[in-house]
Amino acid sequence: MSLILAAGIVNIACTKTSQTINETKNTERLVDYVDPFIGTGEHGHTFPGATLPYGGVQCSPVNGVSGWDWVSGYHISDSLIVGFGHQHLSGTGIGDLNDILILPTDKKYRLDANIQDRNQLGYTEKYSHDQETAKPGYYSVLLQNSGIQAEVTTGLHTGFHRWTYPESIKEPSVVINLGFAVNWDGVQKSALEKKNENTIKGYRLSSGWAEDQRVYFEMKFSSRIKNIEVQKRGERLVAQIIFDKVDNQQQVNAAVGISSASLEGAAAAINQEAKAYDFDQKVRAASDIWENALSQIKVTTKNKKEREIFYTALYHTKIAPVTHSDAMGEYKGADHKLHHADGFTYYSTFSLWDTFRAVHPLATIVESEKRNADFINSMLAHFDETGLLPVWALAGNETNCMTGYHAMPVLADAVLKNIKGVDPNRVLEAMVKTSMQDERDLQAYKKYGFIPSDKGNESVTKTLEYAYDDWCIAQVAKKVGDEKTYMKYMKRSEAYKPLFDKETEFMRGLSTKGKYRLPFDPAEANHRENTDYTEGNAYQHSWFVLQDVQGLIDLYPSKEAFLKKLDELFTASSELTGANVSPDITGLIGQYAHGNEPSHHIAYLYNYAGEPWKTQEKVREIMDTQYDNTPEGIAGNEDCGQISAWYVFSALGFYPVNPAQGLYVVGSPIFEESTINTSNGKSFTVTANNVSEKNKYIQSITLNGEKLDRLYITHEEIMNGGQLVFEMSETPNKSLGINTPPPSNIAINI
Repeated sequence: MSLILAAGIVNIACTKTSQTINETKNTERLVDYVDPFIGTGEHGHTFPGATLPYGGVQCSPVNGVSGWDWVSGYHISDSLIVGFGHQHLSGTGIGDLNDILILPTDKKYRLDANIQDRNQLGYTEKYSHDQETAKPGYYSVLLQNSGIQAEVTTGLHTGFHRWTYPESIKEPSVVINLGFAVNWDGVQKSALEKKNENTIKGYRLSSGWAEDQRVYFEMKFSSRIKNIEVQKRGERLVAQIIFDKVDNQQQVNAAVGISSASLEGAAAAINQEAKAYDFDQKVRAASDIWENALSQIKVTTKNKKEREIFYTALYHTKIAPVTHSDAMGEYKGADHKLHHADGFTYYSTFSLWDTFRAVHPLATIVESEKRNADFINSMLAHFDETGLLPVWALAGNETNCMTGYHAMPVLADAVLKNIKGVDPNRVLEAMVKTSMQDERDLQAYKKYGFIPSDKGNESVTKTLEYAYDDWCIAQVAKKVGDEKTYMKYMKRSEAYKPLFDKETEFMRGLSTKGKYRLPFDPAEANHRENTDYTEGNAYQHSWFVLQDVQGLIDLYPSKEAFLKKLDELFTASSELTGANVSPDITGLIGQYAHGNEPSHHIAYLYNYAGEPWKTQEKVREIMDTQYDNTPEGIAGNEDCGQISAWYVFSALGFYPVNPAQGLYVVGSPIFEESTINTSNGKSFTVTANNVSEKNKYIQSITLNGEKLDRLYITHEEIMNGGQLVFEMSETPNKSLGINTPPPSNIAINI
């Protein structure tokens, strides 16, 4: 069945938004405040291409460079494109995906499947950022060598392309390179064949950081295929499809359906999403889906820059996890077998070391219960497939990257907030079994009550994170009435205590002989080897006691000593020492490192120790200095939305210090008014009277008209709807909330 072609050639514009995007409504749209180029510079590692919220396809340009800053496929410093990939990671440090590369071309090229250096590819296209457009669900660029205008949009399982060729074109074509790979990815097997006069199909199987990546595809073109040139070397394959002709608008359209399970699943994507379609209509549909997603939170501000940062941040929180089950509900599981997701959507790309902190808590407020339950049930399916909960799941694989087992707070949060469709007993079973394994230094952790520095690398970080995760297990046990398990894991949650060195007032590596590791330098930050800290140092990791902040304070000689140490974090020299300093430590304010997740809760700790006005001060400083509406506007790796989720919460005026506790600690709101449309159909409005750049301090708070003398709100209060009002001032109210700190070591949901 041929595609219905879109009418009209898209004008090649410099900074002007495509007519395709703007022809819908004259009213203000939130999507117009999203700039997908934010984070494509420095070490943000985002991609500018098209996707849907939690979509299974991310259609975006690929520069073809192997390098840490190109792991998403794209970096703003580049000016060459080797093709458009259909799966991309948003803001990670991971070099996989960027696969199923296709590039429209204007003439025949010599093909060589073995070429892995983009400088040797004859068909590479130059481009200028002045001739790029990116909006939620849409990307367009002029390919300067050929003069072809390339546009992409997406459905849930399908990428849509429109290529407008110059009038001088003689042989419109597209190059499909299944063998080219960047960074850690390597092709294991690939195939391509003609299905009918308008359609090809094939697959690309690869291995990299995720060991078993499978992408089956079907491509349907609006023009008849005149010829296919294929060159295969080993398992690498590159092909050029020559089309019979362009249409009377000089265009060829393509729809690319993908599946992790089968060719049939890819075909089903085409049948469901790419029957007779209009490209402009698909762009409008993608834009409307994003508009609806962004409308979950509406903010009022005269500051256009802050609005752009906020809505781009909200956009970035909704790219991962990604839909992994295909159009037939089939997916390749973590046990390398095919499965069917019965009654739920199976998601993958769980960067849990990052996203447990704020991405998932944000989702529990604004996303549907069905979607939140699907996230949880995807993790439980992973458990069924492997016997363990996921650590860092990608493309239906377990990568075991990073420390801790941070499915625990996400699962606990869902159980404690009574998300429908989640079985608490099944959750507890999966939690306990995962926590009792002997791998990942857990044997030592169980034996000694902490991980000794002479028994495991990154011992401090691992111990602190396991202790927090075990607290989450304890809360689920309490919820289901299992007192014995509750007591066991509450005891394990105290594992942080032996690591605190009262002399230096840092968490330090402790040996089986009871000796702290020497020599000791709190600024030393070796990357993942010969260190007690993961992607950080003692300055940054000594505060990770989310479950029991008061217990952490009690380890100090006094509350004043705790506050002095907290001040020191923000005022110390930003110099990092060590033989192999971690590149992840960015966004430094003193030794506070906002560009990496372990620091994210720390500014809010002043609320627990009697100086909440300093939280207000520090949170504003972080928002002002670590975020911008430029490609360099993200302080570090975006990490599947976590850097952005911190901003979303903090801009609203509160943050989940302990994501599974059921409360949010107050910071300093930046908008005059914000309305959160909750998943249960209520509206929660945050008003900040007299707020400004100078007026960052809270004078008083009311909740639903009643005076509030505490600097935290509960999840229940948000979900019940209502109005939280802050009176803001240029001078701090140093007595507000000091006698009612946020509770510690208790989940208030139960």
